[in-house]
Amino acid sequence: MRVTSKGQVTIPRDLRELVGIEPNSEVVFTVEDGKLTLAPKGNRNSDVERSRLATLMQALDALEGTGDQTIDAEALMAMTRDR
Repeated sequence: MRVTSKGQVTIPRDLRELVGIEPNSEVVFTVEDGKLTLAPKGNRNSDVERSRLATLMQALDALEGTGDQTIDAEALMAMTRDR
């Protein structure tokens, strides 16, 4: 996909339909980790997904450094298989 000299791109119809971008609807651009994201404005699913991701990231941050570093992969697999 190419960007025109005016900075315009055409979003393929299949992608527009997939995310719910309809003619004359508004969209929101965000930049996350160097990636440009486009979403329909007021997309409730996007807000819910962001909230779920934030909750997951908080849980992962809380668990960081709590694992037993002495357990090797084979021992861990044996523990999970025996359940």
